[in-house]
Amino acid sequence: MAESETRYRVGGMDCAACATKIDTAVRRVAGVADVSVSVMAGTMTVRHDGSSDLKVIEKRVTGLGYSVAPLAGSAAPAREHGSHHYDDHDHGDHAGHDHGHEGHDHAGHDHDHANHDHASHDHDHGEKEIEGLHGHDHAPMAGPWWQSRKGRLTILSGAALVAAYTVGHLVPAIASYAFIVAMLIGLVPIARRAVMAALSGTPFSIEMLMTIAAVGAVIINAGEEAATVVFLFLVGELLEGVAAGKARESIQSLTALVPKSALLEDNGQTREVPAESLAVGAIIMVRPGDRISADGIIISGESAIDQAPVTGESTPVRKGVDAVVFAGTVNGDAVLRVRVTAAAADNTIARVVKLVEEAQESKAPTERFIDRFSRYYTPGVVVVAALVAVVPPLLFAGPWGEWVYKGLAILLIGCPCALVISTPAAIAASLSSGARRGLLMKGGAVLETLGKVTMVAFDKTGTLTEGKPQVTDIISFGLSEAQVLSRAAVLERGSSHPLALAILNRAKADGVPVPPAFELEALPGKGVSGKVGGESLDLLSPPAARERGTLSAEQDARITALNDEGKSVSVLLVNGVAAGLIAMRDEPREDAEAGLAALKSAGVKAIMLTGDNKRTAAAVAGMLGIDWRGEMMPEDKQRVVGELKRQGFIVAKVGDGINDAPALAAADIGIAMGGGTDVALETADAAVLHGRVGDVARMIELSKRTMRNILQNITIALGLKAVFLVTTIAGITGLWPAILADTGATVLVTINALRLLRIKI
Repeated sequence: MAESETRYRVGGMDCAACATKIDTAVRRVAGVADVSVSVMAGTMTVRHDGSSDLKVIEKRVTGLGYSVAPLAGSAAPAREHGSHHYDDHDHGDHAGHDHGHEGHDHAGHDHDHANHDHASHDHDHGEKEIEGLHGHDHAPMAGPWWQSRKGRLTILSGAALVAAYTVGHLVPAIASYAFIVAMLIGLVPIARRAVMAALSGTPFSIEMLMTIAAVGAVIINAGEEAATVVFLFLVGELLEGVAAGKARESIQSLTALVPKSALLEDNGQTREVPAESLAVGAIIMVRPGDRISADGIIISGESAIDQAPVTGESTPVRKGVDAVVFAGTVNGDAVLRVRVTAAAADNTIARVVKLVEEAQESKAPTERFIDRFSRYYTPGVVVVAALVAVVPPLLFAGPWGEWVYKGLAILLIGCPCALVISTPAAIAASLSSGARRGLLMKGGAVLETLGKVTMVAFDKTGTLTEGKPQVTDIISFGLSEAQVLSRAAVLERGSSHPLALAILNRAKADGVPVPPAFELEALPGKGVSGKVGGESLDLLSPPAARERGTLSAEQDARITALNDEGKSVSVLLVNGVAAGLIAMRDEPREDAEAGLAALKSAGVKAIMLTGDNKRTAAAVAGMLGIDWRGEMMPEDKQRVVGELKRQGFIVAKVGDGINDAPALAAADIGIAMGGGTDVALETADAAVLHGRVGDVARMIELSKRTMRNILQNITIALGLKAVFLVTTIAGITGLWPAILADTGATVLVTINALRLLRIKI
């Protein structure tokens, strides 16, 4: 049976323990092959064999106290693992596909679209959801926190606690009962969640530990503390929800860049329509200062486009007819007419958001290790707490009340929430931070490996170079340079060959006249000829010019010298006599040298692998100061990547994602770069959306910062627990500081991770 995949939006998750509970419960449903849950994205992907009852899956999730809604168009056959380097992802095999699932589901709504009516799925979740549970309002923190269910429950619990204190002072005899009532207001929903989690396969949830601790505290006559602890627990959860919401907003804010409406041209008239209704092929008008409302191609007009929102480029880029523009970028100074090339759910920003969300569902090795660790850690803590409560009174005649109290405090300290969230929170922040700068990484495994890269293998054309030849030298024999350029441009008019375009672009830039030519004739493999104003013109390759015997020894030497610099040369003949030479070369990108220098200073080596001839390769590599291999077929590049790996290098391969596919797959990390956004988003492990060589070094730096942040988070989580463990056993701290050690650590870890959103790289 073919495997299918269904994606859901899950509301109310605010820490990694939530994800673990959902994961465990859904995996137990018959027919489910794999589950991936992302707290930060608020999504769940379920791979199943088609026999699973999706309503049962949804019922399991709502039973735990979360809201769940299938994402539009998410049921899709799961692809087989291809040859790409996805072995260390949880589900990299579908990253980049089904872009339209939700590209627009959340654009402009409060990210979990609280306005979405559950009843629209043929069954009503409302009946199954348990009141006051894990803040299961769709967007946990979409509105003010006090309007969420979790917020209301916290306020109610706090008010009950204040009332209990008041009653306790006024009527001391019933104080203990007042505190028990106050405690139950907050504890009942927590206990119900604990039972549901236990029935779904997670007996050692934080809710269960909390319930045991609170009930135990009442039994040993510490009702006041039990009520305080329940309230503090709810406050901690609320703070976690706020922090998780902030992390989610960082991704969702990308979708807010796309305008809601567009000016559609229709029978010569323009009318305003919703941007999401634009069809591929529609023509839209974009006024100066407006955001472009869809991905497309300019069909008339020329303007400076501010691409900072999408690509992070600081200076506007001039774009004219046939240039590609992205949704969300800002038109500068002229009216543009744009032909739409992608529907709203499929535009670059929607796909980036989609990729980032999917990437967060795939776990990094560190994260997988911590998940496994926490599986044993929590039951271990329960055993330690039980021993602390029982051993001293039984063996050393310690007072039961005191040691049971300490055991209960240790139960609370033992919750692994902060530890488990330490990695995904940092990875989510990094993936979002990278995406805002045009650096896409498909998951935690990629992000983690990037920081270990020791060798970067670059393709040349379109990666280290612009991918478009430019005229570098105009050498004239008897005529002026402008006359040579003008005559060459006349012959190349109408041609779309890259070398012809280089000559025409130079003529346009220099303002050289290009009169029409007559009797134009292409000479296959040799060049082109024609007549202009009585002159017979030929633009030939050097071998074709030599055949005609028109080159002097000195002119031939000039051509050889230019060829040695990696330049292609065309010879202009006027009435059969050599009148000039035009040399062209694909020049390095502006930031190529600085980008390679940044890698070198980070201790990362670089090599250029190119299919170009050795002379050209040597010339470009010489300008950039980089090792090189030339005249390589795609399989040769793949072989070299394999050799570098055998030499002990962790290899990243950077290319345009088409002819480099075998080498991208063979490398530890494949990074697609340049204009091929479609290919870039789908074939490699990572992508640089706006071909800057320096972005490869930025990606590696972002990875290193993330790993440092994860280490800090793990230190905070375990350090706080260790301190409170010692102080609890020593009798210095009690129940309520114990709950602060847990929720406080979780909030600290999340806030530390969110710092990654603000870094300048």
